Amino acid sequence: MEKQKVVFRDLGRMDYKTAWDYQDVLMKQNLEAKANDGNQQSAISNRNIQTKHFLLFVEHPPVYTLGKSGKMENVLISERERKERGIEFFQTNRGGDITFHGPEQIVGYPILDLEKFYTDIGRYLRELEEVIILTLADYGVIAGRSKGETGVWIDAEIKGAERKICAMGVRCSRWITMHGFAFNINTDLSYFNYIIPCGIQDKKVTSLKEELGHEVPMEEVKERLKRNFEKVFGVELRERLLSTAITGVYVLAVSKPGRCGIVKKYSPLPFTTNSR
Repeated sequence: MEKQKVVFRDLGRMDYKTAWDYQDVLMKQNLEAKANDGNQQSAISNRNIQTKHFLLFVEHPPVYTLGKSGKMENVLISERERKERGIEFFQTNRGGDITFHGPEQIVGYPILDLEKFYTDIGRYLRELEEVIILTLADYGVIAGRSKGETGVWIDAEIKGAERKICAMGVRCSRWITMHGFAFNINTDLSYFNYIIPCGIQDKKVTSLKEELGHEVPMEEVKERLKRNFEKVFGVELRERLLSTAITGVYVLAVSKPGRCGIVKKYSPLPFTTNSR
């Protein structure tokens, strides 16, 4: 069977709202493709609907995000102090509670049509976790899952020693996904002191740097993540070669690899791509 093609884009450093809007456009285009195909008279297999798959990597400036099931009581910092420290805050439409995004953390946003893979959101989350677990194994770090909790953990079976290294929270509509994972690489973990991460009070947060005792090149980790994503999901990643990436609302200009910025707003356009 031919592998599903996934368009990969590294957005570099981008503020949370811009990246959220970008995801939202890609998701809505997929939903529109499904709606349009669903309106046709002839019967059509879900696997033949012309949706597109994307995997976005991004680093955000410091920001706290609260999921749909999150509680404001898990935010321990006052609004005034948060603003003084230059930390943004957003209530989002993903699952989960509160988490932190910041520099030297790889945030991954897969926008996939799960009907072209499987219709099981639990399996999807487990496979996202497996991508992170395999990547950590590449560095000799043994990681796994914590019963009843989403994300990737180290020493999950040792009470009092559990450390979360990757948080996850997704949204899924008509089997189209958005949001994803936040993988701590060389992340400043002190930002987690001002929240109760994921609403879990008795467990710690860690990073790859913390576990290894030294910084790790971000680009190296990204390449390993990409390889393991292809392996776990059985897909082929294709990097877009266009100098501009046109979405339904924005034109993202690429000044150099991994750095994007919004240049202007555009009217809705088809999301065709040139890739390799």
